[in-house]
Amino acid sequence: MEPIEMLQKRHVRLMQNSVKTLGHILHFVSPETAVSRRDGPNGWTILEVVCHLRDFDGFFYDRVMMMLEQDHPMLPAYDHEQIAIDRRYNEQDLRQAYADLVASRQRFVALFKSLDAAQWARTGIHPERDSFGVTDAAVQVGHHDNDHLEQITRILVEGV
Repeated sequence: MEPIEMLQKRHVRLMQNSVKTLGHILHFVSPETAVSRRDGPNGWTILEVVCHLRDFDGFFYDRVMMMLEQDHPMLPAYDHEQIAIDRRYNEQDLRQAYADLVASRQRFVALFKSLDAAQWARTGIHPERDSFGVTDAAVQVGHHDNDHLEQITRILVEGV
């Protein structure tokens, strides 16, 4: 197996495991805690972070689909703060948001597992990073999850 193939497989596995880890953490989070503890005085709640993860999983999936279906497309940018306000994240149900993330992630993992080498090599133009490939997208998902897993555990330990 080529090194790039190993990297891709590892990041797909990371995508699966990070959502499982989130579920283990959320098992101990009450609905009240999910909406009351924040990442600083103006920071997000745990529920807002989970809704963000769910929605951005879909956005990341859509970007990959664009790269697979178009030649080097301009990938859309998203205002995560405005999306949280518009979609009223803190009024949603924690368990449902997590269940929706799990379903989205299963679809995303299945897509990545179905790709051949040529599809993995497809690229687009990321609004913040210039050239961005399907492999970059797989790496981004795991890192994005990890950043927010750290945020959620920090909220649980230090949240206000």
